[in-house]
Amino acid sequence: MAAVTMRLPVAPKTLAPARPRGAEKHMVAPGDTITTDTGYMRGHGTYVEDEKLIASVAGVVERVNKLVCVRALNTRYNGEVGDIVVGRITEVQQKRWKVETNSRLDSVLLLSSMNLPGGELRRRSAEDELAMRDYLQEGDLISAEVQSVFSDGAVSLHTRSLKYGKLGQGVLVQVSPSLVKRQKTHFHDLPCGASVILGNNGFIWIYPTTEQKDEEAGGFTTNLEPVPLSDREVISRLRNCIVALVTQKLMLFDTSILYCYEASLPHKIKDILKPEVMEEIVLETRQRLLDLEG
Repeated sequence: MAAVTMRLPVAPKTLAPARPRGAEKHMVAPGDTITTDTGYMRGHGTYVEDEKLIASVAGVVERVNKLVCVRALNTRYNGEVGDIVVGRITEVQQKRWKVETNSRLDSVLLLSSMNLPGGELRRRSAEDELAMRDYLQEGDLISAEVQSVFSDGAVSLHTRSLKYGKLGQGVLVQVSPSLVKRQKTHFHDLPCGASVILGNNGFIWIYPTTEQKDEEAGGFTTNLEPVPLSDREVISRLRNCIVALVTQKLMLFDTSILYCYEASLPHKIKDILKPEVMEEIVLETRQRLLDLEG
């Protein structure tokens, strides 16, 4: 008979009290009254009824001066100019690629909005258009930056920097975009031996850190050499740590991922996904983040 793992009930641990803050964000459900003050302006995720500002989605209330909006916890990606995204090529069209970026509509990467191999700067010719599948084809993963947002919400991408381009060997993790913290940079080389790209669209790419970056290929040459077992173990542990953080609704950024990775070291990689281990390591991560803020 197959062994069955049973989990006994345990009392939840409590965090040490955090220092009070003046503008603490609070959660609302659809229909909850946010404020009765008529001086506030209505933002996304809200509506006005009987001179009350009411939430239309479940999420976190955000205030910018007099503007009040609700950021939904579970939503599709809404692009903003300058965002870093990880996407998958779904279709090759005339002078453009269609890219899946976890948005309501497919994003667009124009042939004129990308670096040619070698970083060559020139006008795109008919030969370049015929060779589009040599650059990117269906199923390829890319990292890119949002160049513009169309009126219907569709996103236009560009890969004009050598740090963007085709992704090679690694692991893709899909999470809610609301759990990815906005930072100055979303490319992180972690000291544990792996690197992550935290896409604002909720697609996270984990890959082995390369000793030297090949910038002459313009982001189209992928390294297909076998990945050592030690690097694969680090990537697998990071992937399970990110899943644990997402399950416990903790924001994803380089510090939280690194703290969770360090907290998971006493456990086996496959045990990180057990509910009791998941709660333990995320609780320790949350406590270290509170200590860091305090």
